[in-house]
This record gives sequence, structure tokens and C-alpha cells, in this order.
Amino acid sequence: MPVLLSTSSVFPEPTAAGFEMAAAVGYDGVEVMVWSDAVSQDAGALAGLSKHYGVPVRSVHAPCLMVTQRVWSPDPWERLRRAAVLADTLGAPVVVVHPPFAWQRDYARTFETGLARLGRAFPGIRFAVENMFPLRGVGREFVPYAPGWDPTITGFDSYTLDLSHCAASRTDALGLADTMGSGLAHVHLGDGTGKGRDEHLVPGRGTQPCAELLESLGRRGFTGSVAVEVGTRKASSRAEREADLAESLRFARQHLTTPSKV
Repeated sequence: MPVLLSTSSVFPEPTAAGFEMAAAVGYDGVEVMVWSDAVSQDAGALAGLSKHYGVPVRSVHAPCLMVTQRVWSPDPWERLRRAAVLADTLGAPVVVVHPPFAWQRDYARTFETGLARLGRAFPGIRFAVENMFPLRGVGREFVPYAPGWDPTITGFDSYTLDLSHCAASRTDALGLADTMGSGLAHVHLGDGTGKGRDEHLVPGRGTQPCAELLESLGRRGFTGSVAVEVGTRKASSRAEREADLAESLRFARQHLTTPSKV
């Protein structure tokens, strides 16, 4: 079961640093986060990095974050289509996509049928819709996604389970994995404390059942990849960042090789 490094885990360093550190630490591949870094958008550049460092691209995260709404195009369908082309060109079998924002009314209205259409156009790719979380303030909760942050309520063919987002939404990660069932195509491994915000901690540093989820994947019949998606922007040096990424990789491999007792 491949353990990937999301290139977002090396931010604020660029995409190329993600490949370099994935190779140095010993990851099985990378997940490319498409963002404003031109290299993350360029199939040729990414293929060159993959060959140079000997780490394949196994998943692509479409540019659907708030800060990537103008990457490639203001049209969310065009962004998703280009992410699919990028994944197809690089041989990555998964494209990670978020539910539509509430203000993307046309996109939200056609999201299910549009994903099905893309699936037919790119039959080798799973478009894995990721669980998100509500935003909380003083005594208030705001859901910025349509129809909501939990994609299983609508129902899709493929899902990405993000453990940090489970913490932020105060959701039972194991229960959500049960609901996703055979649709679970991809895992974002990070931890959180349940404080209501997205933390992306190194696994084992929060309160999420990261070990239990990894240990259960075999009995679930999971055949996808686990991508480490942790925040290292506060690291004081490259060495400290690599140490966090190495710890995350050790955690993943330890628990992926430990069978669940459930």
C-alpha cells in the first residue's frame, strides 16, 4: 500500500522540494497539490522531477482551495478537467476534489453529473471527493460547501478520507470510513485535536484514530494510496521539516503493516 507525500506538506517550499524530500525520506511517491507554483501545473516539469528523483506521481489534488480559484481558469470545471489531464499524463489514478463552495451555484448544481461525465472521459482515474468541515466562530457555525461538507450524504463513487478534516468537523473517522465503504479510494493522513480548525498535525500528535484507521484498511479491501498531508510551515529549518515527514512516514508504515483486530 503506497505511502505518498503531498507536496503541500513542504509548504512554503515549492513543489520541486516535495519531490526532493519524498526521495530523501523514502516515500513511495507524491501527491501533487496544484496551486500557484507553475511547476505544479506543468506535466513536463512534474515528469522531469519524478524521473530525476525516482518518485512517481500517484495522485493529483485539483486546484479547488479558496486560494487556487484562479489557477488555470476561473471555471471550476475547466480546473478539474485540466487536473484530470495532468493525472492522466503522469499515470496517477486518483484526482482529489473538494465539494463545491456554496457560492458556486452552477458548479454545485451539476457536480454529480459532471463528475460522472469526467469519469467516462477518463476511465482510468477515480475522482475522489474529500470530506471537509464547517467553519466555527464565537457561537456560530458556517458551512461553506454545497450541499455540505460531508460528501457521503450526497453519495459519490469515490472518496478521499481526510483525518485532519474529521477532527475539524468532530466526525468519527472510522464511522465515516464505514459509510464510504468500497468508495474509499484515497486517504489523507494527518492528525488533529478536535478544536474545530484544520490542523494537519503529524499523525500521533493529535486525538484522531490514525493508527486504527490505517490498521483497518486491509480488512476494508482498500487498494488505494495513503498520502501524508501535514503542515510544516512552522518548521525552523529543512532538517526539522524532513524530521516531521520522516516521523509521519514511519507512523504510516508501522500501522499499515499491523492488522486490525476488529
